[in-house]
Amino acid sequence: MDNRSTILVRALELWSERGYDAVGVQEIVDLAGITKPTLYHYFGSKRGLLDALIDERSAALRDSLAVATEYRGDLVLTLEAVVRAYFDFARKEGAFYRMQLGFWFAPPKSDEHAAVLSRNLGQHAALERLFEAAANDHGNMRGRHKAYAATFLGMINTYIGLWLNGYASLDDKLVYQAVKQFQHGIYS
Repeated sequence: MDNRSTILVRALELWSERGYDAVGVQEIVDLAGITKPTLYHYFGSKRGLLDALIDERSAALRDSLAVATEYRGDLVLTLEAVVRAYFDFARKEGAFYRMQLGFWFAPPKSDEHAAVLSRNLGQHAALERLFEAAANDHGNMRGRHKAYAATFLGMINTYIGLWLNGYASLDDKLVYQAVKQFQHGIYS
Protein backbone atom coordinates (compact mmCIF):
# COMPACT_ATOMS: atom_id res chain seq x y z
CA MET A 1 0.00 0.00 0.00
CA ASP A 2 1.37 3.46 -0.86
CA ASN A 3 1.78 6.26 1.69
CA ARG A 4 -1.37 8.10 0.65
CA SER A 5 -3.55 5.01 1.01
CA THR A 6 -1.91 4.11 4.31
CA ILE A 7 -2.65 7.56 5.72
CA LEU A 8 -6.30 7.31 4.66
CA VAL A 9 -6.68 3.85 6.22
CA ARG A 10 -5.04 4.86 9.50
CA ALA A 11 -7.05 8.08 9.78
CA LEU A 12 -10.26 6.12 9.22
CA GLU A 13 -9.28 3.60 11.91
CA LEU A 14 -8.62 6.33 14.45
CA TRP A 15 -11.55 8.61 13.59
CA SER A 16 -14.07 5.77 13.54
CA GLU A 17 -12.90 4.63 16.97
CA ARG A 18 -12.53 7.97 18.72
CA GLY A 19 -13.85 10.82 16.58
CA TYR A 20 -12.19 13.60 14.65
CA ASP A 21 -11.26 16.05 17.41
CA ALA A 22 -9.87 13.33 19.70
CA VAL A 23 -7.17 12.38 17.18
CA GLY A 24 -4.25 14.61 16.29
CA VAL A 25 -2.13 14.61 13.16
CA GLN A 26 0.84 13.25 15.08
CA GLU A 27 -1.11 10.17 16.10
CA ILE A 28 -2.18 9.54 12.51
CA VAL A 29 1.34 9.84 11.12
CA ASP A 30 2.77 7.67 13.90
CA LEU A 31 0.26 4.91 13.17
CA ALA A 32 0.86 5.27 9.42
CA GLY A 33 4.64 5.14 9.89
CA ILE A 34 5.23 8.38 8.01
CA THR A 35 6.12 11.97 8.87
CA LYS A 36 3.90 15.05 9.11
CA PRO A 37 5.41 16.56 5.95
CA THR A 38 4.31 13.43 4.06
CA LEU A 39 0.72 13.83 5.27
CA TYR A 40 0.78 17.54 4.40
CA HIS A 41 2.23 16.74 0.96
CA TYR A 42 -0.78 14.58 0.10
CA PHE A 43 -3.58 16.38 1.92
CA GLY A 44 -2.42 19.85 2.96
CA SER A 45 -3.99 19.63 6.42
CA LYS A 46 -5.97 17.42 8.76
CA ARG A 47 -9.15 18.84 7.23
CA GLY A 48 -7.81 18.10 3.75
CA LEU A 49 -7.26 14.50 4.84
CA LEU A 50 -10.81 14.34 6.17
CA ASP A 51 -12.26 15.74 2.94
CA ALA A 52 -10.28 13.26 0.82
CA LEU A 53 -11.39 10.35 3.00
CA ILE A 54 -15.05 11.37 2.82
CA ASP A 55 -14.88 11.98 -0.94
CA GLU A 56 -13.21 8.70 -1.77
CA ARG A 57 -15.08 6.40 0.58
CA SER A 58 -18.56 7.83 -0.04
CA ALA A 59 -18.35 7.57 -3.84
CA ALA A 60 -19.51 3.94 -3.93
CA LEU A 61 -22.63 4.72 -1.90
CA ARG A 62 -23.42 7.75 -4.05
CA ASP A 63 -23.12 5.65 -7.20
CA SER A 64 -25.26 2.78 -5.91
CA LEU A 65 -27.92 5.20 -4.68
CA ALA A 66 -28.10 6.87 -8.08
CA VAL A 67 -29.31 3.55 -9.46
CA ALA A 68 -31.36 2.38 -6.46
CA THR A 69 -33.38 5.59 -6.10
CA GLU A 70 -34.55 5.60 -9.71
CA TYR A 71 -38.30 5.05 -9.46
CA ARG A 72 -39.63 2.67 -12.09
CA GLY A 73 -43.25 2.35 -11.05
CA ASP A 74 -42.87 -0.11 -8.17
CA LEU A 75 -42.33 1.65 -4.86
CA VAL A 76 -41.78 -1.50 -2.80
CA LEU A 77 -39.03 -2.79 -5.09
CA THR A 78 -37.45 0.66 -5.22
CA LEU A 79 -37.44 1.06 -1.44
CA GLU A 80 -35.98 -2.43 -1.06
CA ALA A 81 -33.23 -1.52 -3.54
CA VAL A 82 -32.44 1.62 -1.53
CA VAL A 83 -32.27 -0.27 1.76
CA ARG A 84 -30.05 -2.93 0.14
CA ALA A 85 -27.74 -0.26 -1.25
CA TYR A 86 -27.26 1.21 2.23
CA PHE A 87 -26.92 -2.18 3.94
CA ASP A 88 -24.43 -3.45 1.33
CA PHE A 89 -22.33 -0.32 1.68
CA ALA A 90 -22.41 -0.46 5.49
CA ARG A 91 -21.32 -4.13 5.46
CA LYS A 92 -18.38 -3.28 3.19
CA GLU A 93 -17.46 -0.01 4.89
CA GLY A 94 -18.54 -0.45 8.50
CA ALA A 95 -15.85 1.74 10.06
CA PHE A 96 -16.45 4.47 7.50
CA TYR A 97 -20.22 4.29 7.96
CA ARG A 98 -19.87 4.62 11.72
CA MET A 99 -17.52 7.56 11.31
CA GLN A 100 -19.61 9.50 8.79
CA LEU A 101 -22.81 8.85 10.71
CA GLY A 102 -21.23 10.26 13.86
CA PHE A 103 -19.92 13.23 11.90
CA TRP A 104 -23.42 13.98 10.58
CA PHE A 105 -24.55 14.48 14.17
CA ALA A 106 -21.49 16.51 15.21
CA PRO A 107 -21.99 20.22 16.00
CA PRO A 108 -23.07 22.09 12.85
CA LYS A 109 -20.01 24.37 12.76
CA SER A 110 -17.49 21.56 13.23
CA ASP A 111 -15.08 20.42 10.51
CA GLU A 112 -16.41 16.90 10.57
CA HIS A 113 -20.03 17.98 10.10
CA ALA A 114 -19.02 20.28 7.27
CA ALA A 115 -17.10 17.44 5.62
CA VAL A 116 -20.15 15.14 5.41
CA LEU A 117 -22.79 17.81 4.86
CA SER A 118 -22.88 17.87 1.06
CA ARG A 119 -22.89 14.07 0.78
CA ASN A 120 -25.74 13.72 3.25
CA LEU A 121 -27.72 16.48 1.57
CA GLY A 122 -27.15 14.67 -1.73
CA GLN A 123 -28.56 11.47 -0.25
CA HIS A 124 -31.61 13.33 1.03
CA ALA A 125 -32.11 14.96 -2.37
CA ALA A 126 -31.97 11.58 -4.15
CA LEU A 127 -34.56 10.17 -1.76
CA GLU A 128 -36.75 13.25 -2.13
CA ARG A 129 -36.73 12.84 -5.93
CA LEU A 130 -37.72 9.20 -5.49
CA PHE A 131 -40.71 10.10 -3.31
CA GLU A 132 -41.74 12.95 -5.62
CA ALA A 133 -41.74 10.54 -8.57
CA ALA A 134 -43.70 7.92 -6.60
CA ALA A 135 -46.33 10.51 -5.67
CA ASN A 136 -47.57 10.34 -9.28
CA ASP A 137 -48.71 6.77 -8.54
CA HIS A 138 -49.60 7.34 -4.88
CA GLY A 139 -51.46 10.64 -4.58
CA ASN A 140 -51.60 10.60 -0.79
CA MET A 141 -47.80 11.02 -0.82
CA ARG A 142 -47.85 14.41 -2.55
CA GLY A 143 -45.98 17.17 -0.79
CA ARG A 144 -44.47 14.85 1.79
CA HIS A 145 -41.22 14.00 -0.02
CA LYS A 146 -38.94 15.86 2.42
CA ALA A 147 -40.46 14.17 5.47
CA TYR A 148 -40.40 10.77 3.78
CA ALA A 149 -36.75 11.15 2.80
CA ALA A 150 -35.76 12.15 6.33
CA THR A 151 -37.73 9.41 8.08
CA PHE A 152 -36.73 6.69 5.62
CA LEU A 153 -33.03 7.53 5.87
CA GLY A 154 -33.35 7.89 9.64
CA MET A 155 -34.84 4.42 9.87
CA ILE A 156 -32.12 2.96 7.64
CA ASN A 157 -29.39 4.64 9.69
CA THR A 158 -30.95 3.37 12.92
CA TYR A 159 -30.89 -0.21 11.66
CA ILE A 160 -27.30 0.20 10.49
CA GLY A 161 -26.40 1.68 13.87
CA LEU A 162 -27.95 -1.35 15.58
CA TRP A 163 -25.91 -3.61 13.29
CA LEU A 164 -22.69 -1.69 13.94
CA ASN A 165 -23.22 -2.27 17.67
CA GLY A 166 -24.09 -5.96 17.31
CA TYR A 167 -27.85 -5.75 17.82
CA ALA A 168 -29.14 -6.53 14.32
CA SER A 169 -28.29 -8.37 11.12
CA LEU A 170 -28.37 -6.50 7.82
CA ASP A 171 -30.09 -9.33 5.96
CA ASP A 172 -33.01 -9.77 3.56
CA LYS A 173 -35.41 -10.25 6.47
CA LEU A 174 -34.49 -6.82 7.83
CA VAL A 175 -34.79 -5.27 4.34
CA TYR A 176 -38.33 -6.61 4.09
CA GLN A 177 -39.19 -5.58 7.66
CA ALA A 178 -37.84 -2.05 7.18
CA VAL A 179 -39.74 -1.43 3.95
CA LYS A 180 -42.96 -2.91 5.34
CA GLN A 181 -42.68 -0.80 8.49
CA PHE A 182 -42.07 2.34 6.46
CA GLN A 183 -44.94 1.64 4.06
CA HIS A 184 -47.47 1.53 6.87
CA GLY A 185 -46.68 5.17 7.57
CA ILE A 186 -46.68 6.48 4.01
CA TYR A 187 -49.84 4.76 2.82
CA SER A 188 -51.96 5.92 5.73
